[in-house]
Amino acid sequence: MSEHSTNGFSNKSPNQHQHNHQKTQDELEELRHLLLGIEPKKLNHIYDRIDEIEVKPEDISRVLPQAVILRTMQDKQLSEAMVPTVEQAIESSVKKDLNILSNTIFPIIAPATRRAISTALKEMIQSLNQTLEHSLSPQSFKWRLEAQQTGKSFAEVVLLRTLIYRVEQVFLIHKHTGLVLNHVVAPQVAVQDPDLVSAMLTAIQDFVKDSFNVHKDDTLQTLQFGELIIWIEEGPFSVIAGIIRGNAPQELRLVFQEAVEKIHLRLDRELRTFKGETKPFTQSTPYLENCLEARYEIPAQKNYTYAYALIGLIALGFGVLGFLTIREHQRWNTVIENLSSQPGIAITKAEKLKGGRYIINGMRDPLAIDPNIILLQHDIKLENVSSKWKPYLSLEPELVVERAQKLLKAPTSVSLSFVTDGTLIVNGSAPRQWIEEARRSWRLIPGVTQYQENNLTDLDIDQLNTYRKALEQTVLLFENGSTDLLTSETVKLQKLASEVQRLLEAAKYLGKGVKIQITGHTSKTGGEEQNLLLSQQRASKIQSYLVSQGINQANLRVVGVGSTKSLNRTNLQDMAADRRISLKVLIDGLR
Repeated sequence: MSEHSTNGFSNKSPNQHQHNHQKTQDELEELRHLLLGIEPKKLNHIYDRIDEIEVKPEDISRVLPQAVILRTMQDKQLSEAMVPTVEQAIESSVKKDLNILSNTIFPIIAPATRRAISTALKEMIQSLNQTLEHSLSPQSFKWRLEAQQTGKSFAEVVLLRTLIYRVEQVFLIHKHTGLVLNHVVAPQVAVQDPDLVSAMLTAIQDFVKDSFNVHKDDTLQTLQFGELIIWIEEGPFSVIAGIIRGNAPQELRLVFQEAVEKIHLRLDRELRTFKGETKPFTQSTPYLENCLEARYEIPAQKNYTYAYALIGLIALGFGVLGFLTIREHQRWNTVIENLSSQPGIAITKAEKLKGGRYIINGMRDPLAIDPNIILLQHDIKLENVSSKWKPYLSLEPELVVERAQKLLKAPTSVSLSFVTDGTLIVNGSAPRQWIEEARRSWRLIPGVTQYQENNLTDLDIDQLNTYRKALEQTVLLFENGSTDLLTSETVKLQKLASEVQRLLEAAKYLGKGVKIQITGHTSKTGGEEQNLLLSQQRASKIQSYLVSQGINQANLRVVGVGSTKSLNRTNLQDMAADRRISLKVLIDGLR
C-alpha cells in the first residue's frame, strides 16, 4: 500500500518523478510506433523537419497559376486587387524607358490603326463612289433639291436613296429584366436613348401578351414603323434587337441568331447571374458589330470621260480664278504698303470690293506724292478706285525740309536738314542778305522750333576776304633811288585803284570798317636815313594816286620802313624786288 502525506501531495522523491516522466514518454513513443508504423528515431526526425520547414518560391510557382485561375472564376476581387499594382508597374516602366512599352504594344497598335484607317477609307470611298455615280444623273437634281429642303448633305441623300437595307443599331437586352446590356450604332446614324428603346420594346411585348391569347414564352419577332423595321432574336437569357432601314433579306436573321448563340456561349455565367452590372457585356461588342450590315444599289458601269473632263475644266477654271484673285489681292496689298510708306500719306481705310472696285481714304500732305501715281505704277485703273484724301501738315523730316526750301528759297549752296526734336539745321554758304532773311523767317515753318546755322558761311564775308587777299598780294616796283614806278608797273597801278574801291564797297555793304596800310620799302643800297625817307615818299605817292581816283584818304595809311624789311638779295637784278610798296588790309571784326 502506497504512503501519502497528510497535505495530499506525493511523498515520492525527485528521482522517482523523473523516472515516472521518462516511463510515460517511452510509452507514448511505443504507442506512436504501433499506430503509425514509424520508428521512434525517424518520427523525431519528421518532427524536426516540420519545425524547420519554410515556404520556397519554387513550391509556390507550381501552384500559383492554378490558384489565380480558380480565384478569378470565383469573383473579381483578385482582378480589382491587382489593378493598382499593374498600373504602378506600367507607370514605372514608362518613366524608366518609354521604348520598352511602345515596342511591346507596337504589334497590336499598328494592325489596329491600319484596320481603323482602312475602315474609314472604305466608308469614305463608298460614299464618294455613290455620290459620283449619281452626281451628274437627272435624278441627282431631285436629290439636290431634297438635300436643300431637309438640310442633309447631298452625299447623305444619295446613300439613303440608293440604300437596299442597312442595320443602323443593335441592342443586347437582358430577357428577364429588360435592361440594355450593350448597344452598337452604325457610322453616321443618329443615336437614340438605348434604355428608352429597350423600355419601348418591353412595353409593346407585354401589351401583346396581355391583350391577345399568346403563349407565355412567345416573343415579338418583328416591328415595322414606316421604312424602319425592328428584328428581334431571342436567346435563353438575352435578346438582340436590330433597327433596320430598308428591306433586309431573311439571311440576315442567321447573322442575328449566330450573334445570340456566340454571346450566350461567351457570357453564359454573366447572363445567368446578372444583377445590373453591364460592364462585362462589353465583350459582346464584336458580335453585335457583325450585325451592322448594309447593302446599296450598284449602278451599271458608265463612261464618265466627259463628266471627268467637265469636272477637270471646272477645277481648272476655279484654279485660274483663284490664282487671279490671290494675285489681285497681293497687288492691292502691295499698293497699300507702298502708299503707307510714302511721307505725308496716312491711310485710314483701304478696302477691296467685288467686281474689281476699290475704296481708299486717308490724309495727305500737299507736298506728298500724288497717290494716283502709285496706283498707276501698279496697273490699278483710276476709274475703279474711289478715294478721299483730307489735307494735313505732316512733320516727317522730308516734308519739313521741302517746306523750308520753298519758304526760305534757299540757294543751291545751302543744304537743309531736320531732326525730330524740331531743329532745322542749315549748312553751306549763302549771301548775307539771305542769311539775315532766314534768321527772321524760320519760325514760320510748321514743325520747326529751333534754328541752327553753326556751319553756315557768309558768302559776302568770304568775298570780302577774297578781295583783301588779292590786295595784299599786290606789289608795285620802283626805279632805283626814285619814287617813279617801273614802266611795266603802270598797268598794276590802275588795277589797284579798282580793287581798293571794290573792297571798300563790299565792306561798307557789310558794315565793316576798313584800313589799308601802304608800306614803302627800299633796297639796302644807300644810307638808312635816306632809305627811310625814300620809302615814305614811295608810299605817299601811291596814296596820292588812290585819293585822286576817289578813294577816301581816311581809309588809307602810309608807312615807310626803309630797308628794314628787305628781302636780303645780293644780286643787283634781284635787289630791284626790294624797291616796292606792299599793302595790308585791316577789317573790323575779321582777322
